[in-house]
Amino acid sequence: QRYTIKSFLLLLQWNIVKQIMEEAVTRKFVHEDSSHIVSFCAAVEACVLHGLKRRAAGFLRSNKIAALFMKVGKSFTPAEELCRKAQELEQIIESKRNQSMPNQDSVRRLPRLSSLSPQVVRNLWIRTALFEKVLDKIVLYLVENSSKFYEKEAILMDPVDGPILASLLVGPCALEYTKMKTADHFWTDPSADELVQRHRIHSGHCRQESPTKRPALCIQKRHSSSSIDERPSPSPSARDYVESLHQNNRATLLFGKNNVLVQPRDDMEAIPGYLSLHQTADIMTLKWTPNQLMNGSVGDLDYEHSVYWDYAMTIRLEEIVYLHCHQQGSGGTVVLVSQDGIQRPPLRFPRGGHLLQFLSCLENGLLPHGQLDPPLWSQRGKGKVFPKLRNKCSQGSSDSVSDKEEDEATDYVFRILFPNSQSEFGKSKRRHYGGHFDLYAVSLYRAPLKLLCDQMKYQIISRAFYGWLAYCRQLSTVRTHLSALVNHTIVAPDVPCDAFTGLTAEVWQRFLQDCTAYNEQELLRLVYFGGVDPSLRKEVWPFLLGHYQFGMSESDRKEVDEQVRACYEQTMSEWLGCEAIVRQREKEQHAAALAKCLSVSASVDNPNPVQRMLHHDSSISNEVFESVEEVDQIETEPKCKEAKQVPKIPNGGALPNGTSSPDSGHPSSRNFSVTSGLSDRSLSTEDSTAPDTTPKNITSTPPQLAPAPQSPVKAHEEELEADSPRAQPPALQEEKDLQAKDPPEKEEKESATELLDMYTMNLHRIEKDVQRCDRNYWYFTPANLEKLRNIMCSYIWQHLEIGYVQGMCDLLAPLLVILDDEAMAFSCFTELMKRMNQNFPHGGGMDTQFANMRSLIQILDSELFELMHQNGDYTHFYFCYRWFLLDLKRELVYDDVFAVWETIWAAKYASSGHFVLFIALALVEVYRDIILENNMDFTDIIKFFNEMAEHHNSKQILTLARELVCKVQTLIENK
Repeated sequence: QRYTIKSFLLLLQWNIVKQIMEEAVTRKFVHEDSSHIVSFCAAVEACVLHGLKRRAAGFLRSNKIAALFMKVGKSFTPAEELCRKAQELEQIIESKRNQSMPNQDSVRRLPRLSSLSPQVVRNLWIRTALFEKVLDKIVLYLVENSSKFYEKEAILMDPVDGPILASLLVGPCALEYTKMKTADHFWTDPSADELVQRHRIHSGHCRQESPTKRPALCIQKRHSSSSIDERPSPSPSARDYVESLHQNNRATLLFGKNNVLVQPRDDMEAIPGYLSLHQTADIMTLKWTPNQLMNGSVGDLDYEHSVYWDYAMTIRLEEIVYLHCHQQGSGGTVVLVSQDGIQRPPLRFPRGGHLLQFLSCLENGLLPHGQLDPPLWSQRGKGKVFPKLRNKCSQGSSDSVSDKEEDEATDYVFRILFPNSQSEFGKSKRRHYGGHFDLYAVSLYRAPLKLLCDQMKYQIISRAFYGWLAYCRQLSTVRTHLSALVNHTIVAPDVPCDAFTGLTAEVWQRFLQDCTAYNEQELLRLVYFGGVDPSLRKEVWPFLLGHYQFGMSESDRKEVDEQVRACYEQTMSEWLGCEAIVRQREKEQHAAALAKCLSVSASVDNPNPVQRMLHHDSSISNEVFESVEEVDQIETEPKCKEAKQVPKIPNGGALPNGTSSPDSGHPSSRNFSVTSGLSDRSLSTEDSTAPDTTPKNITSTPPQLAPAPQSPVKAHEEELEADSPRAQPPALQEEKDLQAKDPPEKEEKESATELLDMYTMNLHRIEKDVQRCDRNYWYFTPANLEKLRNIMCSYIWQHLEIGYVQGMCDLLAPLLVILDDEAMAFSCFTELMKRMNQNFPHGGGMDTQFANMRSLIQILDSELFELMHQNGDYTHFYFCYRWFLLDLKRELVYDDVFAVWETIWAAKYASSGHFVLFIALALVEVYRDIILENNMDFTDIIKFFNEMAEHHNSKQILTLARELVCKVQTLIENK
């Protein structure tokens, strides 16, 4: 037995040293608070104290390791230095316990102060020797002088095991230990590509569950994938083991009770633990775990506590034949007897009927393949009770047994029978455990089979009813929250023909030749399911966006193009004139600032500063203003003349051919007319609350007959030219003009100034965003960037009350790439913004998008919603902000953006006007398993989708989005 203990200690020490060296190699460092260090110190202490003579450690010393090292230190110099440092550490720890400040000199000499955990304090001397790299030398000294300190059976006295143990400590003592992680030791999260690759590797052999299934009646929550039942490990941690004791997706927890006492050995007292009964598809298992193992992991336990792992029990019920039950004096005791006759340690239940509850759960778990013999009785009002069996006495005395004596019978022997292995089920004889009674199998007292069938029928009907009720409530929620998000008519992809081929050139040419060949709904169905042929996008997109109406003739389309082009040129002439004034003002302000700086610098060097400053300032300012005016007069006069010749079309009204946008019903996307309010020489844009002064029948006037009022920019230029900037500074001249004019003219002047300020602010924003818009894409050369700027300035000039917001250039860029025409792109962008304006900050529609997204994912994928709610509650879905703002333009490459956008435009009539919601949901669902497996929080999911931008599979996302729409439509129809 002594040889077995020595071998066990040496093997344990070897395993721990192996783990430490592996950690040093894989992680490049070993932390002082590592669980391996705690286990190492406990194992070394057990080896050093094994067989130690009493006088070697002192009779009155509680810390035997300290006494031993101090005795060694009298004749061994490294041990002497270790004792001095360990004693100083003990003093510092004691001073911390007394809430007093430690000696500063000691702190400087011992910068690495160990934490005050119980394990650290208990193994302080061995830890200090390890970190000071003298532990192997001290143990080797003890081996060489073992006769002075140890008995003959000690491991250090062994001529083989002693030197081996000393050599095992050389490796750990040569390592460097740290209490902090350097920059190259920090854990770095894997990239999004790596997470996707991992998921593809692990899920390659199993089919991914489709999120498009009909919602189950009962939603089963996702459980931890680290339990023993799901992922067995040769050395599971206590956390994994404890998780396996609870309900999981492979084992059903039939019974669980804490503080069940078990006496593992005869020489120790009973210890409390957790008793649990588990049932899988094949077997039933009974587990008992000491409470010491329920409160921490293996790594946090020292060597003394790790012995509790030997006391934990896992019993397969198919190996048990008898259950001996005793009830006297306590809550009850059960002794399990296996087939070979070996009795397991008694299980002592606390008071409160837990023994009977355990037997009842065991009996229910055995059904229908097994049976307790004799079975428990069912008593009305009490449920399961112990059976009342007859006394085995003489026939004459059997009648003298009172009911009280029968009730007081507390000891039973139950047998576990399986019909497949027992031929004479219910006929075996039982003898009372105490020898006073014989228990016969009494089939007459068993619960009737009819009662059992009735109970099963009742449970089945109840479960079906409550499942049906839950499903009806779910459908009610779907109808309440999601019915407005989809069209109620389901459009089939294969009726009347297969739509996955998309809108081909053949179909489009047939439609252009004969508008009655295909109706609008059929064309939109083809676009929705199959997209548009890339060669046709330039022709088809104006129809999808509402620039043209399906069914228009070629002449009608040309008329619309002419009107749009005239309107665009008129708008450009207006804002170009305003831009010239803005440039003029900026040059004046720059010249004034430059003159001021020069005058200040001249006043420092000139002994007579006043005259020199005035002369120098006036000469500079006159020259600058003179050159600027001459250039501006040459540039702006031809533009103003052209503006007078361009026919004017009201921007806010419908075109003469009656075209309208599919999104024209949105209240926040009304076109804003600047020129319609200029009949009274007002330079301000038309306010949303101001009455419309334009006659309603102006839209029916032909373009060539419509009057062309004077451009507001030219009117303002003429006023500026009438002033004389050479005579005095512009600010003084403008102030005098304002004082000389009538009050209406002053208001007009203020309105013009306000208009210029608004446009100046937006102009600077546009110029900044245009220069950085998709610079890496081949199309955006300087010439095309200028087109982008012209279109954006024209749109903002008509919508100054909204102004430019970052992101508008991203929405315009794909349109310009496909259409490659300024006037056409301007018209289509105006129609697109009628729907997209609501997502910008001034629209207030983003909160609605988030709320709809929350409702969708809560109903269609409650498991993922629960994860989002638990990990910091990011069910606000702020990580989808960019998706909704730009219709996922920055998440996809350009070719995929084209396909996704045209599907969104066609989906308004084919399936849903909120199809971008379902694309966003599909984007989350494609990576749902990665999100669940990595337990992502808000920061993780933002980082993941930012890294995955332009790496998504658009075809897969669109297919899943269509399936999700169809799923919601089917739920609403209750099919």
